[in-house]
Amino acid sequence: MNIPPRRRNFAVAYFPGFVYNSIETEVLATEQERSYPLSQIVSELNLDILYPSRDYDSVMITSGDVHRPGLQLAGFFDYFDPTRIQLMGKMEASYLEKFPADERIRRLDALMAQKIPAIVICHGADFPDEVFVSAERGDITVLSSEQNTSDVMSNVIRVARRVLSPSITRHGVLVEVYGIGLLILGESGVGKSETAIELLKRGHRLIADDAVEIKSTDFNVVQGSAPELIRHYMELRGIGVIDVRQIFGVGAIKDRQNIHLVINLEPWKDGAVYDRLGINEQTVSILGVEVASLTIPVRPGRNLAVILEVAAMNQRQKFMGFNAALEFTKQINRHLDEKTKHRL
Repeated sequence: MNIPPRRRNFAVAYFPGFVYNSIETEVLATEQERSYPLSQIVSELNLDILYPSRDYDSVMITSGDVHRPGLQLAGFFDYFDPTRIQLMGKMEASYLEKFPADERIRRLDALMAQKIPAIVICHGADFPDEVFVSAERGDITVLSSEQNTSDVMSNVIRVARRVLSPSITRHGVLVEVYGIGLLILGESGVGKSETAIELLKRGHRLIADDAVEIKSTDFNVVQGSAPELIRHYMELRGIGVIDVRQIFGVGAIKDRQNIHLVINLEPWKDGAVYDRLGINEQTVSILGVEVASLTIPVRPGRNLAVILEVAAMNQRQKFMGFNAALEFTKQINRHLDEKTKHRL
């Protein structure tokens, strides 16, 4: 591998498409178009192939949702999304059985004409032969599963959305500290990787260094991971690239992690006003999800690893319903109220 000269970070050198932006925290905020091979979903979910289309190996799934075509079998196609995988179970089979063979063919042909990516027959339902006749005429893949329709639906959505969810890439470091995902951002050279190394020595885990791929995996949840090309690697100025898994062991790495707290590291500025109490909680929007945020000033002598450990534990307490800043404020207010009463 040829190492590009005079690069400022190895994400730029080895991560195709990564854009280095020296303004603020070097953020690449371009959502990426994604697709996923149908054959990969079939493999992951152990689906049986009853009829493969001629282009089966090249069919790409672009929607993280699925659909049950009950209304479409009745002839209603308004607002129908043909990019979704179609699931049919015992209910659809029973409905089709009510019609003669030629009517079944007509209704199924109308569905196949939408160029859907695939049909999955669930629950081991016994469908009439017309399904396969129509699928062959429309060249649509037919799959099957012994699982019930609801389970197949949730599994397909889980697999598809893991890959197809909205995604951005940010220049930073993602670590897990006491179960809390910390996304560390800051200017190049501020000490993000060095802080992460100290956290690894203290028993915490690395998810990504330099380039963090972030996806919205669920409602109000964003998850980070490393690009496959640089997964488990870190760059330390003066040393170079290291393999975290080989040096610290498999217990020091993790493939993906939900992001609970964004840490912005910035050089200490004399005269700047920094939060001393923590009542006013700051948030940052990532893919439409509001994530708690802290700004930590950096200067020689500050043990950032310990500070971030405390930040993680404090965030964990907040999730459990305890906010130290609010409790302290209540205590001060009670004290002042008591002094006021004594004066009266």
